[in-house]
Amino acid sequence: MLDKILHWLKKFIPRQLFVAVQPLYHYLLAWLGAIIYRFPARQLKIIFVTGTKGKTSTTEILSAILTTAGHKVASTSTLQFKIGDKIERNLYKMSMPGRMFMQKFLRRAVSAGCDFAVIEGTSEGSKLFRHKFIDLDGLIFTNISPEHIESHGSFEKYLEAKLEYARALDQSKKAPKFLVVNSDDQEAQKFKDQAPSAIQLEFSLAQAKPFDTTLAGSKLTIDSKEVKTALTGQFNVLNILGAAKMAKIFGATDDDIKKALANLGKIPGRMEKVFSDKPGQNFEVIVDYAHTTDSLAKAYETLGDRRKICVLGSCGGGRDKWKRPQMGKVASNHCDYIILTNEDPYDEDPEQIIAEVAEGITKPYVKILDRREAIRAAIKEAKEGDVVIITGKGTDPYIMGPSGKKMSWSDYEVAREEMSADLTQKLGEIGRQLGGWKKDLQAKTPRP
Repeated sequence: MLDKILHWLKKFIPRQLFVAVQPLYHYLLAWLGAIIYRFPARQLKIIFVTGTKGKTSTTEILSAILTTAGHKVASTSTLQFKIGDKIERNLYKMSMPGRMFMQKFLRRAVSAGCDFAVIEGTSEGSKLFRHKFIDLDGLIFTNISPEHIESHGSFEKYLEAKLEYARALDQSKKAPKFLVVNSDDQEAQKFKDQAPSAIQLEFSLAQAKPFDTTLAGSKLTIDSKEVKTALTGQFNVLNILGAAKMAKIFGATDDDIKKALANLGKIPGRMEKVFSDKPGQNFEVIVDYAHTTDSLAKAYETLGDRRKICVLGSCGGGRDKWKRPQMGKVASNHCDYIILTNEDPYDEDPEQIIAEVAEGITKPYVKILDRREAIRAAIKEAKEGDVVIITGKGTDPYIMGPSGKKMSWSDYEVAREEMSADLTQKLGEIGRQLGGWKKDLQAKTPRP
């Protein structure tokens, strides 16, 4: 309701004045939410997860470990909202919803008897004060790379928005409080500098050695103990290390971590394998959220040397135009067959978005604007041993069009439907061939 009023006011208030007043509006709304819901964060242990990539996975992994350790946990992420055993899919098209939502969610967590709340912290959430009046007990920093540059104005401002979570940890009235950072990232020290009052711990890929990761899963070492997980990719090894480091601070044991990772399975929309409900699947179909050049490259690298048929979801409209040709270049370097398609054009021309992605591609590609038809074409192209990888949306529930128009969507379900239809068609063709061969055999066989 308040967002609708704000949208209406934009039409009448001069832009310069509106921009100047916006921070005060967001701050007051955060304060009002905390007042209405009686500062629920004070009754929970609050852990934020921030960075460019891996936030959702780290949030889900940490939630799983803490739950296995015997705690009742609430969590918010791009994927879902969880309070204990109750899970709701996140349909907001934002990883970190508004201030009133956050405060109400935390109050619900308190009422449900939760001990912890694990929250995915975004740069936009920081910019709009969605974290205000939520005192932190811990913060995990995963990594940083350029993203949302149009929204923030520069990479430096984007980084500042992320660093705000470290400052929030430092200013938190809770004690002790903990900062866990990925020391492999070149900006890790900046996060440490912003939270001098926190106890600081580091994790790095070297700590997981020896480790092995394939599309079937991963084996890694955590504090000299080997653990196995269905999660795949070097990036998930780091996500696991960060989550495990924080969980141990709050009492999780090696056995808790091992059991949680064994039971976790795949995280939806993150290198998630699609299974058909029909027999005969002899190639793999993967759905992944990859939406930065680095995450896209790592997703492709995880698939090894197999023939890759890549459905590249282009890039969303109205943001990060600079990375479009770079995404095309990554696909060109790793994919054997490329299909460019629509993702979330918003008010931009999807044809133009695709054309800008194509600027980075130096090999033949196919353009299919309709996303379902693109997925169908990729599946029809796949042969035994190939892998189809569909990127850009993950578990996003809608395709966003002009003027806020949205269409319900699921890459996983569409891929599953198209794969099943394709296999049904192939089985029918085989059946008809067998029938034809039987008739030919009967015709050629002399009667007694």
